[in-house]
Amino acid sequence: MGVTEEMTSEVFLGGSSAKRPPRSFPLSVRRLGRVEYTAALELQKQLVEDRRAGRIGDTLLLLEHPPVITLGVKARGKPTNIVASPEQLAAAGVAVFDTGRGGDVTYHGPGQLVGYPIFDLTPDRCDVHRYVRDLEEVLIRAVNAFGVTGVRVPGLTGVWVGPAGGEEKLAAIGVRISRWITSHGFALNVSPDLRHFGLIVPCGIADRGTTSLERLLGRPVPMEDVQNSVIKGFEGVFQRSLGSSRSRNLRTYGP
Repeated sequence: MGVTEEMTSEVFLGGSSAKRPPRSFPLSVRRLGRVEYTAALELQKQLVEDRRAGRIGDTLLLLEHPPVITLGVKARGKPTNIVASPEQLAAAGVAVFDTGRGGDVTYHGPGQLVGYPIFDLTPDRCDVHRYVRDLEEVLIRAVNAFGVTGVRVPGLTGVWVGPAGGEEKLAAIGVRISRWITSHGFALNVSPDLRHFGLIVPCGIADRGTTSLERLLGRPVPMEDVQNSVIKGFEGVFQRSLGSSRSRNLRTYGP
């Protein structure tokens, strides 16, 4: 990932943010259910413009995707870290999309909590590295509530578990920041089909495995409980009060 494994490669600093409305809105959370990847991309674009114009406050989208492999800017035009053939992907029902985030290749699917923060980092959080570390801290706190100790790995991004040198990835991070408005975000493995990660080299890292909360705990983990823990992490790390938390299916797939 850029500076580290999945750092954003697009930080547009052109234009002034001095006249942008102050961050007077509380944090809004939208729980969207299962959403097609392209629909989530379009929604993010719309909300980024709304946030820039001051029509909304900082907004966190929480959702799941149907099975999909996404390519960050590192993989654009050379998806060498997709190890499955087109025929294998089709048989598994896994689509492939280019994205505007940083990083390499990532898998999303049911059972994985995906979070897209649409945040204005001005005036006091205009630091890309700090933002990524803050997302890691949110997720570390969230999984700790379930008795799981998440850690950082030097030189890599995301949240990891396990002994030094043999860590497995529990959560991936890949972000885009345009004139200090954030989009894209994180993917926390709650109970996904871990076999699908074998279709790729996750985030281009060949010497680390992937795991999930369900696998670590040996029991089902309710997605709503994980969402609530992540929201609490955002409140603490970003020092924001929760203004609204609503459930609304943007476009739902599957059962």
